[in-house]
Amino acid sequence: MAAVLVLLVLLAAIALWIAAAYNGLIGLKNQVANAWKQIDVQLKRRHDLIPNLVNTVKGAMEFERSTLEAVISARNKAVSATGVRQTAQAEGELTQALGRLFALTEAYPDLKATGNVAQLQEELTSTENRIGFARQLYNDVVTQYNTRQATFPTLLVAGLAKASPAELWQLTDEAERAVPAVDLSPDKPAP
Repeated sequence: MAAVLVLLVLLAAIALWIAAAYNGLIGLKNQVANAWKQIDVQLKRRHDLIPNLVNTVKGAMEFERSTLEAVISARNKAVSATGVRQTAQAEGELTQALGRLFALTEAYPDLKATGNVAQLQEELTSTENRIGFARQLYNDVVTQYNTRQATFPTLLVAGLAKASPAELWQLTDEAERAVPAVDLSPDKPAP
């Protein structure tokens, strides 16, 4: 009788562990999905601000049409990107195009003085910061999820939970890895 009781307790403990491991993996999978949606929300905000910025500077930058077209093209590519890798690559290209646009606006004093341009640039900068934080959260949750499903003994339950490794957000553009050059010497104008 005692052996049966010990066996039942052991089976109950194993069943509880399986349930806890399964639920933990499902919870992490949902956190990964949520973190991705948080990035998606910020990217949509970014994508919505860009046409406003382009329309605001369009009249004053008539000779810079190719830069404006490059920004819109990069935005459209970013909007239609799917998956982590393709989205990261498209967003990197969009960041570069926006950088060129911001550099050109510096050459137009009338634009710099326009409140709309300054406000849109500030909103885009704020959005870029939010995107950075959302990417960090996403990568943190993905790393935790991938680690949990690959470690023993949880890996024994990963198949039941249909857990598969999630892709980390990585920089695909080497220009994004470059350290910005800052020169604050007195003979140089401030950027």
